[in-house]
Amino acid sequence: TMGLRQPLLLCLVVDAVMGFAGPMPRMLARPNLNPLTLRLPSMPSHLTAHRRPRQTFSMQYSSSSRSTTSSPGSTTIPDLNSLRGLSDNRTPEEIAKEARELIEVGLQLLAQTPPEVGIRRTLVGVQAILRTTRDLVQKFQGRGRAPTAEELLEEAPETLRTLFGRLGATYIKLGQFVASSPTLFPPEYVQEFQKCLDDAEPVPFAGIKKVIEEDLGQGSLTSVFSFVDETPLATASIAQVHAARLITGEDVVIKVQKPGVEELLTADLAFVYFATKVLEFLNPDFRRISLGDITGDIRTTMLDELDFYKEAKNMGEFRSFLASSNINGVMCPQTYPEASGKRVLTMERLYGKPLVDLDAIRAYTASPEQTLITALNTWMASVVGCSTFHADVHAGNLLVLQDGRIAFIDFGIVGQISPRTWQAVEGLSQGLVVSDYNMMAQALVRLGATSDNVDTVSFAADLKRVVERIERLDVDVVVASSGDEVSARLQADDEEVTQILLDLVAVGQSYGIKFPRDFGLLVKQALYFDRYTKLLAPDVDPLRDERIRSGMKRMADQTDMSGDVIDV
Repeated sequence: TMGLRQPLLLCLVVDAVMGFAGPMPRMLARPNLNPLTLRLPSMPSHLTAHRRPRQTFSMQYSSSSRSTTSSPGSTTIPDLNSLRGLSDNRTPEEIAKEARELIEVGLQLLAQTPPEVGIRRTLVGVQAILRTTRDLVQKFQGRGRAPTAEELLEEAPETLRTLFGRLGATYIKLGQFVASSPTLFPPEYVQEFQKCLDDAEPVPFAGIKKVIEEDLGQGSLTSVFSFVDETPLATASIAQVHAARLITGEDVVIKVQKPGVEELLTADLAFVYFATKVLEFLNPDFRRISLGDITGDIRTTMLDELDFYKEAKNMGEFRSFLASSNINGVMCPQTYPEASGKRVLTMERLYGKPLVDLDAIRAYTASPEQTLITALNTWMASVVGCSTFHADVHAGNLLVLQDGRIAFIDFGIVGQISPRTWQAVEGLSQGLVVSDYNMMAQALVRLGATSDNVDTVSFAADLKRVVERIERLDVDVVVASSGDEVSARLQADDEEVTQILLDLVAVGQSYGIKFPRDFGLLVKQALYFDRYTKLLAPDVDPLRDERIRSGMKRMADQTDMSGDVIDV
């Protein structure tokens, strides 16, 4: 996962495909290259002392046979059978076809990457790898011996997480994706990447000002805003937020994409995607775990986060859902299209506190229990009643406003649920209500079984142990003082929530059940709400409380789940 420039990797792949170990063919970058005929330059004489001679060669291929056209100074291409692994049943013709397709993908990605970005990322990647390698070496130096393979494997998750942090925005986002996807990645990596924090230095306001003016097509900031606070309210890897006021008088916040982030993510994600395609080519077993498809989905999802038009659309759809469902007491910030663009999102400014701030909730509402039920009812209804659901309902994204309303904010991460997953969730919920673990097991088997021979009785017993662990969860309330003010808030333990989800995934996998990612997203959000319930309404059982179940049943009855839905 280095930030290596795509031409370098592309040439490495061509060398591997052709069976040579020579220098990188610069001719490959020519736009008029015929993918069926590769002419590689000869090696400089001073590099050939310990290498077999290599000059130019050309390859011509047809579906019925393989032949080479030789000319003076040319070499014959190697037998493609030698490229096949022990479990690789591809024919030489299939390997050659896939090689050409791989080269075409590489050239397409190369055309999308500005050269200066590739060079800059190469330098950052080399520095990050050297620093991380040095740290790992120093860690083992005191032992007086080389580390064993087992010790290196134990260090791999932490080492990779450290490397991701040093590689910057793209890899921090990738790390967060790993942390939020226990249905896709090994548990030791999911747990370690919980520490992959999205803390970043703020960009100087001059750069932010330039992005705003360019994106809105205005010559001056003052033509849209009467005031913009140069000190950001918050900053993350891809954007930062500034308080402002429109010339029409409304208080707003501006979410601004950091300069150069789009080019950076495009280049890095192109490399990651191409690297997985290379791995699939060299070892077809990776296709069985859909490595390329998973990486392609990650790439699409992360690039979508760069398009603030889409986030504004998600917010608009959620507001429409609230209105059409006659849900009161819940809101989503209004956006201002005339002051927004692809890299700038202007929203109304909200004044409130996170849902887990006990004192604020008690000050803003007479019934914290009803506040929680309203928030939970709304989110669950949006899962089936809105085109997308909020897929990141941690405490910072749910606010209790000064007038008692609940605000859902930050729609950068959303999900869409498939009909099959929804049916499994319904079966799971019904089983939980009556403590029928066999019903729960059967629902999950229908969701992700890879075999018809699942021992549902044993599976049900293991599920019971997971559910009992959830019921034993305690909430930690942290009391903090600032001057004369004392506040209490929930200790948000993401690691504990993730561990429970990992336990569920592990139990499923032990019975040959693979859960789709939309199911994992749903369960994780439900676990967040479980912790909020223990804090705000400890006597409420969401699965048995009629105020929640009746609302869900009405929404489910009104929703057509028969259409095709795409996972995010």
